[in-house]
Amino acid sequence: MSVTAHDAARPYLAALAQDLVAHGAIRSAPWEEAFATVPRHLFVPTWFEQETDERGIAVWRRRHTDDEELAAVYRDATLVTRLDPETAEQVAPDAWTGFPTSSSTLPSLMAGMLEDLGVGDGHRVLEIGTGTGYNAALLCARLGSTAVHSVDVDQGLVDAARARLFDAGYNPCVLAGDGTLGYPQPYTFDRIIATCSVRAVPDAWIHQLRPGGVIVTDLTLGIEGGLVRLSRGSDGLARGFFTTNAGRFMPARADARTYPAQARPERAPAAGSRPTSLTAAELRTHYPLRLVLAFHLPDAELVYHHDEEGLALQLQRPDGSWARVPLAGDSAGIMTFGGDESLWQHAEEAWRWWNGVGRPAQDRFGYAREFGGGAYAWYLPSGRRWSLPG
Repeated sequence: MSVTAHDAARPYLAALAQDLVAHGAIRSAPWEEAFATVPRHLFVPTWFEQETDERGIAVWRRRHTDDEELAAVYRDATLVTRLDPETAEQVAPDAWTGFPTSSSTLPSLMAGMLEDLGVGDGHRVLEIGTGTGYNAALLCARLGSTAVHSVDVDQGLVDAARARLFDAGYNPCVLAGDGTLGYPQPYTFDRIIATCSVRAVPDAWIHQLRPGGVIVTDLTLGIEGGLVRLSRGSDGLARGFFTTNAGRFMPARADARTYPAQARPERAPAAGSRPTSLTAAELRTHYPLRLVLAFHLPDAELVYHHDEEGLALQLQRPDGSWARVPLAGDSAGIMTFGGDESLWQHAEEAWRWWNGVGRPAQDRFGYAREFGGGAYAWYLPSGRRWSLPG
């Protein structure tokens, strides 16, 4: 990127910060200044944009950040920056198929998480998931480089991010390692922010967080997940709530090269069907409902299922049980199941409960993780609790 292009980016920087303020993602002057200062284009020299090619195949088309693409880089959009080498296949000179493994996150989501983190002058921050280095640069702009530490499982990403951070004028401590094990050096932190999803908050994060410190991370709970803001007590209990920000991140991984293949059990044969009031439209429309289902059914997942009858939403369990409802058509109110029929009954009970308490949003639910123990969610107004994987 030329000096001229860097100067040309200044209006886009200012416009992005103003848009994030206008939409409520940025709520304070220090973060407005950071987003107006840190040049995103330095951290995303190339990215992939998904499109359908002339054969009807969904591909990732490589884009380059040149003078003509500055406006695209400064959109409030997630930019995929790396594909899984185990699944990526080049199908054209500038196009690949495969699964993304790293990205520059949606700026409004980043801003909301940084605001929720509640940093203050003098705080030491650990970032899990360095990625491009853009988020670390924003933290450096707010707190100074010496306060920022970042870890990523991919040594290549770490090296590239460190160089881009240096070019942008920042010098945080960036190391390679499995972020779920915490920072590789025995430091403690006032704040921890994770830009990857985890099934439960790792013990290592709680151990490295000072009492009163804050963790902001994305939890994936099988059916659904969400962003939580947790504070660590002196007893080692990390306790807090789901935030008003809604967003999902790629899963944390222990292998820098790829995501491990997930073993799938053989599904039970179809055993019957019956009418249901819980439709695919309800499940797709209401994110808090899916979160409540995840509390009720912590061992289940929600997937799309396609067969000769069309597309459906399917709940399934590790024992092979499943239950599904079509997305559309005359059978949209009919549930078909295999294995344990109570799977869908539990889902209907969760749906009735959520309706009965007024369809609360996700920020009406708390989450707690005990150091070395289990985890649970609860409904803030009444205290109703659900045990979750720890």
